[in-house]
Amino acid sequence: MHSFEELLSFFEESLNKENFSGKPEELYAPIKYTLNLGGKRIRPVLTLMACEMFGGEINTALPQAIAIELFHNFTLIHDDIMDNAPIRRGKPSVYKKWSSNIAILSGDTLFAYAYQYAQKADSRLLGDILSVFNQTAIEVCEGQQYDLNFETRNDVRVEEYIEMIRLKTAVLFGASLKIGSLIGGAPHLEANKLYNFAINIGLGFQLKDDLLDTYGDESVFGKKTGGDILSNKKTFLYLKSLELANKEDKERLITLYNSSDYDDVKKINEVKSIFSKLNIDKITEQEIDLYFKAGVVDLESLNVSYTIKPELYNLAYNMIHRDR
Repeated sequence: MHSFEELLSFFEESLNKENFSGKPEELYAPIKYTLNLGGKRIRPVLTLMACEMFGGEINTALPQAIAIELFHNFTLIHDDIMDNAPIRRGKPSVYKKWSSNIAILSGDTLFAYAYQYAQKADSRLLGDILSVFNQTAIEVCEGQQYDLNFETRNDVRVEEYIEMIRLKTAVLFGASLKIGSLIGGAPHLEANKLYNFAINIGLGFQLKDDLLDTYGDESVFGKKTGGDILSNKKTFLYLKSLELANKEDKERLITLYNSSDYDDVKKINEVKSIFSKLNIDKITEQEIDLYFKAGVVDLESLNVSYTIKPELYNLAYNMIHRDR
């Protein structure tokens, strides 16, 4: 079993050999720019790892791993447009560097490339792989729409938020592992266990992201904290606070999240003060730990050698317990 670092190196070298050039230049330049911005590459490495766990050769899952990474970057390009996010991984996002129209077209082209790579599979597996890929693509879009809907709603419940991040974030982790395991020869029962494992880890991963955005160490996190507060994102921290707050604090939170007239620093500090008063950081950490433990149950039940499980366990642990 290769380590995460070995698989990451293999994937990066393989991706760099692929050609995403073409004309018109304005369409393809943003694609190369996006892929060169880097990122953790967790999802494609999960695909390779799952394939190897069940005895497959990582080369056989490489096209699908590339498909997963291309699809992920497609979603990021479009998300930045919808969220008016000018920065991606420390650099100007595609729509800011070029334009929204070019970003939409380049994102759509990445989406098409993703399918082109996804279908490079054994004909006996192609139906299952495309079924997982299609369902995931639909669900990610559903999650994004829910996220947009929440921006104009003041009655969002924690359960709705969890379902939104399951769709928007966790299902792609699930697809990464499920597709890789199917290519590696896993029975559907075992592939579904890995999928469920990834869903729980993906939920914990997103909740950790929410937590770091508010409580992360800026020198480690790599960006200013409080972005979710300033953009009035209805994260788990905010929604759980509304559940637990007294009437005065609840009304104050709603007021702060429905206005753009406050000084940024004052708004962040006041919201964080209410969060801290309610121990929201600790409650969020406890929720993250519950998802991690639920995922581990599925991992431990996999019918593969115990000696090859630790690498995936350690990756999941680091995803959830990261500090950036």
